[in-house]
Parts: sequence; structure tokens; C-alpha cells
Amino acid sequence: MDEVPAERDGTERSGAERIARLPSLSAAVRIARAEVADRAQALGDLRDAELARLELLREMLEPVLAQVPPEVDLFDAGLVPGEHPRLFIDMVCFVEMARDRRSYRLIQDRRHARTVLHEGEGASAAVAAVTAYIARRLVEREQLLASMGRAATVAPPPAAPKGPEPGRRGRALLRAARLAVDGLGVATLGGLVWLGLHFAHGRLPNW
Repeated sequence: MDEVPAERDGTERSGAERIARLPSLSAAVRIARAEVADRAQALGDLRDAELARLELLREMLEPVLAQVPPEVDLFDAGLVPGEHPRLFIDMVCFVEMARDRRSYRLIQDRRHARTVLHEGEGASAAVAAVTAYIARRLVEREQLLASMGRAATVAPPPAAPKGPEPGRRGRALLRAARLAVDGLGVATLGGLVWLGLHFAHGRLPNW
């Protein structure tokens, strides 16, 4: 009689253990949500740190950009937030943080290639790299303007537009007109000679 409760107690205990060992989806969802929230907070903190570093770099570049001639509108340092914040120097060059979140990367983004002009820690080194890039762009602009000026000086003046050349019929009409003018001139000259002779014959009948 005492063995039956003992067997029942063992059965209940093993069933409870099996239920405890079964995976709980709701518990797993709660754990996943907590992990996603932690990662989002960490990524948000990293983005805030990148924005702070790039904002500091932008402030350090203000004295350099203030020395750019006022007629040059190539450069406009603008901070663009996002998943990967970037500090644009001009339309094709920007600064972003490297994977270690501490190094500055100066990147020139062309249509067919992307070139890393500088990468390293320290905002001062990044300022020096950006300053050198701005100087090169100014020199390229000067050379381009000089070459355009030389081309405008050497280029010959545009030729005056020519009228349409006359066709075969037009050329024949021009020749006929010239012949008529020439014939009229000969007839006029002959008439003048005849008048002269007639006048001379009237004055000198025995001539």
C-alpha cells in the first residue's frame, strides 16, 4: 500500500522536471528584446560619440575655411548624421570615423574609385590632412582658370558666316549679266565715238 504513493510522487516529480526543461518561447522573446534594446543603446551611444568627434573637427576647421577666398564656393563643411555620420568638406570629400571609432578617415569619393587620403587618431592630424586637401583643390582651380584664359586668348576669332553659294543656274545668270554689262559698255563707247566723229565732220566739212 505504501509503494503506490511513492511511485506517484516520483512520476509527478519527473513531469515537473520535464516541464522545467522545455524551452519557453515567451521567455526567449523577452531575452531577445532586452538584447536588442541593449545593442540599440550601445549603437546610439557610439553614433553620439562619432557625432561629437566630427563636430569637434568641424569647429577646428572653421579658421581654415575662413581663409578660403570669398569668390571660391567649393567648400562647405556640413555634418550629416546617420548610421555612419560624415563631415563633408566639399561635394566629393568627407571625414568619417574608422571602425575603431577613434580614428579619422579623410575619403575622396570619385565616380569610379574611393581613395582614403588620411587615416589616423587625433583631430589635429585630421585638420592638417583636410587643410592640405583644400590647398590642392585651390591650386587645381587656379590651373584650370589659367588654362581657360590661355585657350580664350589663342583661339582665332570666329569666321564670318558665308552666304549660300549660287547653283549652276545662278552662275549662268551672273555670267549673262556680266556679258550684258560688258556689251552695254562697248555700245556706249561706240556711240560716243560716233557722236564725236559726226560732230567733227559737221565742223570740218572738207575733212
